[in-house]
Amino acid sequence: MAAVDEVFDITFLENISFIKDEGLTLILEEKVPADHAIGFSPYYKFSMQNTVTEEIMGEIRLRIGATNDEINYRGNIGCTVFEKFRGFNYAARSSKLLRPIAKSHQLNPIWLTCDENNIAAIKSIESLGAEYVDSRAMTEDYPYAWYYPIESRVKRRYKWIIY
Repeated sequence: MAAVDEVFDITFLENISFIKDEGLTLILEEKVPADHAIGFSPYYKFSMQNTVTEEIMGEIRLRIGATNDEINYRGNIGCTVFEKFRGFNYAARSSKLLRPIAKSHQLNPIWLTCDENNIAAIKSIESLGAEYVDSRAMTEDYPYAWYYPIESRVKRRYKWIIY
């Protein structure tokens, strides 16, 4: 089995608790330090909240790193929009709101990935102007294969230049 990715520690931004646009608020839930034992980069975790109703609509994570795993399979942004809120561009809107944080950590490009058959994610990523790079299948000895269900082991990769 291949070795886990080397990750680095960051100084998390102190001056953010939420980010918002019209109708959408990202509420900072956690700042998670790097996990050196398994090679996961540090990340910010936000809840997506409807600004008017205050319903939680999903969550989004911004991983600050450029590991092999992030570039090829995991991506820098991980997003889940709860089913009843899908179809309103919350994933793309939330991703755009994260750009200033990524920029402050000199994270450019941002790598975005999705399963090959996830049409909604493909549309969301492409609406950001991210460039499709290729699709990659995980190898048998890939150290993070345990993290992905079998049906999620081929990823479309996109490069999103944010500045």
